[in-house]
Amino acid sequence: MTTFVDTNIFLYALDERQDARHDVAAGILEQLWEARDGGVSTQVLQELYVNLTRKLRKPMTRPRARAIIERYAAWPVHQVTPADIISASELEQRHTMAFWDALVVVAAQRLGAERILTEDMQHGRTFGGVRIENPFRQGR
Repeated sequence: MTTFVDTNIFLYALDERQDARHDVAAGILEQLWEARDGGVSTQVLQELYVNLTRKLRKPMTRPRARAIIERYAAWPVHQVTPADIISASELEQRHTMAFWDALVVVAAQRLGAERILTEDMQHGRTFGGVRIENPFRQGR
């Protein structure tokens, strides 16, 4: 089962100040490495780099952030295409969701993922066979 990982999961795993969320996210990434089950998109890797170097309270150095991007680029990576943008815009309109979330869904579908780990979308919702899972949700 391929698991698509959204940016926020990586950020929690890399930011030790997040306490419980850090532990959950770090554990998930470790399990995905062991199972060789993780997947991402170029969008997620771009967002991750920007957040690591600019948006954290204590930004990460650019060389360290690049090393992290290189590490996760070893996973299956969907390269976002113009056709994906059109598909995401249609999904956004049909389901009244944020465009960037729709683009994550499209990328996960293109990778053949069965689930997306994120806290940014409605837990349990399914889009074309891809289930949204919030790993921080109580009683999951």
